[in-house]
Amino acid sequence: MSRSTDPGHFFQTTSALNETARKASKSKNAKGNPVKLPSKILAVAADPQDGGLIYVAEAAGNVKRINHETGDVSSNFSGPTAPLTSIAVSPKSNTVFAGCWDKSIWSWSISTRKPARRFQGHSDFVKAVIAFTLQGKEILVSGSADATIIVWDVASGERLHTLKGHARGILALALDPEEYEPTEDATTVFSAGTDREIRRWKIGIASSAEITDKPLPIIAHETGVDAIHFDSDGDLWTASADRTAKCLSRGRNWEEDSQFEHPDYVRDVVIDEEGGWVITACRDEEVRVWDKASGKLHHVFSGHFEEVTALLLLPGQKVVSVSIDGTARRWSLKAPDLAKAIQEAEDEREGKEKEEASEKKEGVMTADEEAELAALLEDSE
Repeated sequence: MSRSTDPGHFFQTTSALNETARKASKSKNAKGNPVKLPSKILAVAADPQDGGLIYVAEAAGNVKRINHETGDVSSNFSGPTAPLTSIAVSPKSNTVFAGCWDKSIWSWSISTRKPARRFQGHSDFVKAVIAFTLQGKEILVSGSADATIIVWDVASGERLHTLKGHARGILALALDPEEYEPTEDATTVFSAGTDREIRRWKIGIASSAEITDKPLPIIAHETGVDAIHFDSDGDLWTASADRTAKCLSRGRNWEEDSQFEHPDYVRDVVIDEEGGWVITACRDEEVRVWDKASGKLHHVFSGHFEEVTALLLLPGQKVVSVSIDGTARRWSLKAPDLAKAIQEAEDEREGKEKEEASEKKEGVMTADEEAELAALLEDSE
């Protein structure tokens, strides 16, 4: 006997039905030139050799390479049967890495699209991966819901080091650009997780350990930190489930420099240095553009109809947003394009207000109609 999964075949509250209808209506919009995929998109990464290409990680267990200008899916990397949560692309080995719910990191050759080495050692979901080189050796670093970080030798698949310090799951990793030199034998990696802590690690081939300089750890949020990124000044930007994005100043020993408040969880944050914009992704379906200098909200890109999970800044002042709604959307941050988007949003808002006012007016009875209704009610008593 078959079982239906159609929500329309089950009892639903009025609010649930209204929400389903709202999302169905909003899903028809073409804002941001959406590239539609068959499942939820949980992560996005740039192609290091071609600015026109991006890689996305799907809940269906696939990595897809997409031309974000044309919307064409040029390659599909398959194998996992569980959701892929994170993605990294290495130009050195021409390899794509993806963290998976099956507790492992999958890898594929970009040229052949065939599965390569599978890195196994975590005891829970892998939530973050980054790849880089040290002294000519390619290193993979993974963070997991099991609260550990593992350092891998990509060529051999050997687990070099297992690092512990976080009390709960790790959600994000970032290579410190101020400390990274490929010819050296060690570099600095920052980690963040559900325990709201940001920790720093000296990652090397021979040894790896936590950096014990104060503050240890860095605590800037009230709850979990979903994303961390560095800007060109070496300052650290964070996105948190406490509904804020923050800038932590390197020059002031990682003290808070600015804060951007949201109505819901902040999932990601990127910085457009050329335009002076801070772009954030929120669980409320919106992509927000903030003035970096003043901290004021400049514009809201509204197109997604489910939670926005990640952002990717591209050359030419463009940002790609991906979502649980299964779409990747591209937005321009250039001044003329932003001005146009703001005007279009204002026109759309005014149009909705006029439509609602018209509907309300149509629903209001005249004095004669009210008198007639009153007479009918009296006659029925």
